[in-house]
Amino acid sequence: MPDNVLAFLVALGVALLLTPAVIAFARCTGALDKPDARKVHVRPIPRIGGIGIYAAFMVSILVQLTFIDLTPEYMTSLIGLMVGGTIIVAIGIIDDYCDLPAKVKLLGQIIAAAVVVIGFDVRIDVITDPLGDYIYLEFLAIPATIFWIVGLTNTVNLIDGLDGLAAGVSSIAALTIFLVAMEEGIPPVAMVTIALAGAAMGFLYYNFNPARIFMGDTGSLALGGALAGIAILSRTEALLPIVGIIFVCEALSVILQVASFKTRGKRIFRMSPIHHHFELGGWRETRVVYTFWGIGALGALLAWVLVLVS
Repeated sequence: MPDNVLAFLVALGVALLLTPAVIAFARCTGALDKPDARKVHVRPIPRIGGIGIYAAFMVSILVQLTFIDLTPEYMTSLIGLMVGGTIIVAIGIIDDYCDLPAKVKLLGQIIAAAVVVIGFDVRIDVITDPLGDYIYLEFLAIPATIFWIVGLTNTVNLIDGLDGLAAGVSSIAALTIFLVAMEEGIPPVAMVTIALAGAAMGFLYYNFNPARIFMGDTGSLALGGALAGIAILSRTEALLPIVGIIFVCEALSVILQVASFKTRGKRIFRMSPIHHHFELGGWRETRVVYTFWGIGALGALLAWVLVLVS
């Protein structure tokens, strides 16, 4: 446990100390999210806050590697996640400055996922069906894992629309996977996950309403990719939709909205993702965020109970 405490505190501290410098750098270099009709902020806000999350996470992991010995298998997987995460962060930074076309951004995410899956053998080889039986993916393992990583990466990106929403929900998910990893006896995964939670929570101090900085695609893509990879290492892929119930709801709201409009010419929600639906319904931004955090916490509690009784 002391190693995990150190991992959390280092990540939290680096994020708290580094984010003000990221804010200043963003202002100097023009990485600003400008207000428009779809956004609630009325002045330009720096939007490369994910750099602080990424740096805090990486520093924490590197510090821990000086104190603990990992098996070759876990070391290879960890290096793969760090390399893939670095590629995704690079894509996010470019997008935050240049607004990459969606297809180009998606291609970059697929390449990053392929590096992790093919280059470092981090993959989903088996899944559990609702009856508890194992399904071996065999030749489908590589495409399924790439789809998983890219899908979750973009799902987290969807919820980054309100101050503190993505960072808070991701922190809840990471803390839950940490507890699961500890319960299942996977210390390396627990260490990585608690470091991610510390980095996200340190950033949240500056991102909560009224936000002084947004994580941008730099942060949302990195958080999504990290959670996807950690879920594979901890074998919690089937649990993550419960832990990340908000991710699921937000993604489904977009899918249903698009499908309804294309087939019926009508919208189901005032705006999607669904957090905007509640905003346009008159909810204050903080009310939406607190409510979604609460739902996320309930999903995390349910997942934890399922782990304990299984």
